[in-house]
Amino acid sequence: MNSKDYEKKLLIYTYIFCVVCFGNLSFLGWPKESIDTTAAIMGLIVCGLIAYGHFIIRKFFPDGDKYIQIFACILTVIGIVMLYRIDSTSALKQVIWFTIGIVSFILIVVILPDLKRFARYKYFYLICTIILMALGTLLGQEKHGSKNWIYLGGFGFQPSEFGKLFLVAYLASALKKYEHYKDLIEPAIVVMISLGFMVLQKDLGSALIFFGISVTMLYIATSKLKYVITCFVLFAAGSFVSFQLFNHLRVRVAIWKDVWAYANNEGYQVVQSMIAIASGGLFGTGLGQGHPEWVPVNSTDFIFASISEEMGGLMGFAIIIMYFLLFYRCMRAAVYAGDRFSALLAVGYSSMIATQVLVIVGGVINLIPLTGITLPLISYGGSSMITTFFALGVLQKISEEVIRRE
Repeated sequence: MNSKDYEKKLLIYTYIFCVVCFGNLSFLGWPKESIDTTAAIMGLIVCGLIAYGHFIIRKFFPDGDKYIQIFACILTVIGIVMLYRIDSTSALKQVIWFTIGIVSFILIVVILPDLKRFARYKYFYLICTIILMALGTLLGQEKHGSKNWIYLGGFGFQPSEFGKLFLVAYLASALKKYEHYKDLIEPAIVVMISLGFMVLQKDLGSALIFFGISVTMLYIATSKLKYVITCFVLFAAGSFVSFQLFNHLRVRVAIWKDVWAYANNEGYQVVQSMIAIASGGLFGTGLGQGHPEWVPVNSTDFIFASISEEMGGLMGFAIIIMYFLLFYRCMRAAVYAGDRFSALLAVGYSSMIATQVLVIVGGVINLIPLTGITLPLISYGGSSMITTFFALGVLQKISEEVIRRE
């Protein structure tokens, strides 16, 4: 069986999974209540979006890695199914964001020329990075303890979500010509400024993501382990100073060290998350049979706990494996990229997604101090959905260029 046959097979399984899940949601209240036709229609719409996106890319751009899009769509289906179970209105909005994400993915592959041309716009990326990182500090409103949301009318978004896209592009442009340690001074300053803004906004999750992206790209660009060690030492020093200065950091670490001591106040979210995961066991309570409403922030930060409760620990493991496979396909594009800028761009966007998954899953199971960020493609949120599909579109474009050169 060749790669195209595997691709078709995986796509068919995706449709089946989508239909089964939304079909299950449709019959949750039956026979006492009428069949929920909205869930069935939503399932068909999601299948149609997946089919449309795959058809366009396969038909007109047959050279690239098609598994990137399929894995991303599977994760999105899981998220929309769980969101519909929690709040159907949020699920409907998520389908709209998914539509915008798929369209963005396609447009990037269709419209963008050879990506190495964009390496020359280093200072444009730098300016956009600093502006977007600063917006939350200057104009942001506090939500769930972090001052990282901007509201314009009735629309809210996180500037740092878009800022990390420009940060990766800037670092790829700045590091592609690395020859001497002096070439690292400017990128180091930009990263430290970005991390500083995130600390001021109490957005610890984004700070960890930016650090993970920067260290990964630094090592790939230089192959110098001593630089990575230096970064970790500086990060540890900065974390210690921040720990002394900001009370919210001390609270997060205290909860992590002994979550049960704070079970009825600051640590309530983590405790409820751990109880939900444990109550689901390996196979889960069944879709619609659990109590995700007992988990705070269950549609964004803690959606992984809600999924693990109703779909089981095996589904939780499957999600992590799916992210790993997505990361592998994305990094594969980086390995075979023909120019240094494209390779670093692929590494940056791949590590962005992987770091975000590790940070939020680690926080939900109390492996690391909790940080309030979304689970890519699964959690509710337009900013996260659009930026993730934008990054995946760029990775798809790089994979197209790789195959075309070969």
